[in-house]
Amino acid sequence: MTTSFTRRTVLVTGGASGLGAALVAAFSARGDRVLATDLADEAPAGLPAEAEYLRLDVTSDDDWANALAWVEEHWEGLDLLINNAGVAAGGRIDVLDMDDWRWITEINLFGVVRGCRTFTPLFKRQGSGHIVNTASAAGLIHPPAMGSYNATKAAVVALSETLHHELRPYGVRVSVVCPSFFRTNLASSLRGSDSEVEKSAVRLINGSRLGAEDIAARVVRAVDRGTHLIIPDAQARAAFWGKRLARPLYDRAMRAVAGRMLRHVGAKEDA
Repeated sequence: MTTSFTRRTVLVTGGASGLGAALVAAFSARGDRVLATDLADEAPAGLPAEAEYLRLDVTSDDDWANALAWVEEHWEGLDLLINNAGVAAGGRIDVLDMDDWRWITEINLFGVVRGCRTFTPLFKRQGSGHIVNTASAAGLIHPPAMGSYNATKAAVVALSETLHHELRPYGVRVSVVCPSFFRTNLASSLRGSDSEVEKSAVRLINGSRLGAEDIAARVVRAVDRGTHLIIPDAQARAAFWGKRLARPLYDRAMRAVAGRMLRHVGAKEDA
């Protein structure tokens, strides 16, 4: 198990803002060498002085190859790959269009797949490494009107569990992070055809008492322990265990959410 005194090399995608920026700051404060990556050509304001920056579009095979080349040239290896970049899109199945589905899947799922595929050969050669994939509580529980987001995050959970077993013989660990709503700029990335559902998501994100820094600190501690399934907040843990241990109550709660949404949207449409 990694100890708190081991200085590691860490690559974080989506590292310019939100949870990604908080993870970059937390790993840097721990003493790790961090490569923050994101879409901008230049390093973002507020990047820790000791952190490096590289442009990386997670939907680009060429950008991933460039990131691997950078790591091999500057560090000769990698200890932690944090597949954190992601976007949000809420929407009812008959309202959200196929372009929205393709957009979110390409980033939230295939962005993670590309990262894992790019760095797994390096980790196998090293005989060590740790992949940390950011999913969501929506990958474990599946509220109504969030089909595209739920589906991509559930796929990331499934991929992470698969790789947890597949790569263990090579000395490679895999973790998956599943927080519930917390204050972040994820709301600004919302894009979709169902504006009423997205307004509800924004209220939940902005109304959380937890911020990205709180989640990042808990993630770093869990990664240090080698935890596979990281559920970093009480709300997500309650929902997860409620679904597993009290399924009728969970189903009733989800139906109630759908009913409130129907009444709210219906009132908007009638106005």
